[in-house]
Amino acid sequence: MRQRSLIAITAALAAGALTLTACGSRGGDKGSDSGKGGTTVTIGVDAPLTGDLSALGLGIKNSADLAAKTANKKNYVKGVTFKIEARDDQAQPSSGQQNATALVADKNVLGVVGPLNSSVAESMQKVFDDAKLVEVSPANTGPALTQGPDWRTKKVRPFKSYFRTATTDAIQGPFAAQYLYNDAKKKKVFVIDDKKTYGAGLAGTFTDEFKKLGGKIVGTEHINPDAKDFSAIATEVKKSGADVVYYGGEYPQAGPLSKQIKAAGAKIPLVGGDGIYDPTFIKLAGADSTGDLATSVGAPVESLPSAKQFVADYKAAGYKDEYAAYGGYSYDSAWAIIEAVKKVVDDNGGKLPDDARAKVTAAMQNVSFDGVTGKVSFDEFGDATNKQLTVYAVKNGAWAAEKSGTYTG
Repeated sequence: MRQRSLIAITAALAAGALTLTACGSRGGDKGSDSGKGGTTVTIGVDAPLTGDLSALGLGIKNSADLAAKTANKKNYVKGVTFKIEARDDQAQPSSGQQNATALVADKNVLGVVGPLNSSVAESMQKVFDDAKLVEVSPANTGPALTQGPDWRTKKVRPFKSYFRTATTDAIQGPFAAQYLYNDAKKKKVFVIDDKKTYGAGLAGTFTDEFKKLGGKIVGTEHINPDAKDFSAIATEVKKSGADVVYYGGEYPQAGPLSKQIKAAGAKIPLVGGDGIYDPTFIKLAGADSTGDLATSVGAPVESLPSAKQFVADYKAAGYKDEYAAYGGYSYDSAWAIIEAVKKVVDDNGGKLPDDARAKVTAAMQNVSFDGVTGKVSFDEFGDATNKQLTVYAVKNGAWAAEKSGTYTG
């Protein structure tokens, strides 16, 4: 990545995400009865609802569900009732692709929220695009998803049906590099990734920026995501003289990795992206995780004025799972679909047209509203125009915001 300036702003904003699944009928088909004699539109949700990353996935599902219920309560789209259809991808690309095929086959689905993982999104994009079914992810950060595999030199949008409310690793990696080099004064980093789309991409953009700033990469390693024993790498880190470790990957591996690095005698912070920003990381990393850092999209949802209603409504709804890192973004992803449906219905005399999917996808490009996470709109690639990020640190057994900002250049 090119060098950019980090513009600090207040450490307050909402990084929650809401995912919504709605069933939609088109043309003369009234669909399932809503109880009001109207049309039911289904918004699909795809996320890991079981397995290691389910804490994030369930937050996505519940937040989308809340968006659908809020729209129904407000009668936001007259004559339309929204519902979600949530599918479990277990963070596996093959499962995501199967889910995408199933959602496409249901003609009532007019939009999909998700997935969590960039690698899963890669397996779903063409399936949705061929069907002109819009997809809005609250969590994908891989730049290639919107700007093509050669995004560093030539940006080309691969799929016009794909959008996201989260910012990308083209920004997140360099954001972390600038914080570590300029604010935390770390000059020697050991870089580790899990070889997956998200982790390797994030580590790559971090590394490029850290070197441009004058920092030194004193070691690199790749781990097997299924591994549990990282003692050999921990020993490498200790011998390298690194004053910080950057990890591209997710919390199921990052937690044990941090713990084993400290146990090997390297009392240095482990830093990662939004994939490790979850309370489960702290549980897995143990007491020595104090001082570990993570970047995440947006800012703390609890401190964002625009998120107060979301936080209150989520609590009142009684969901047993937290909205987690992507709650606000999931809610906004689902609401973007609702806004696009509203535009299509309004433009067609109060009913869904026969080609509703294609029209909803086209309408998404111009969707713009004040959401839970701030202003929600999309650029020419389908990327979020909101580029805010936050650095969090482990303090007293919990994540605490250190610094929020935007990364520009």
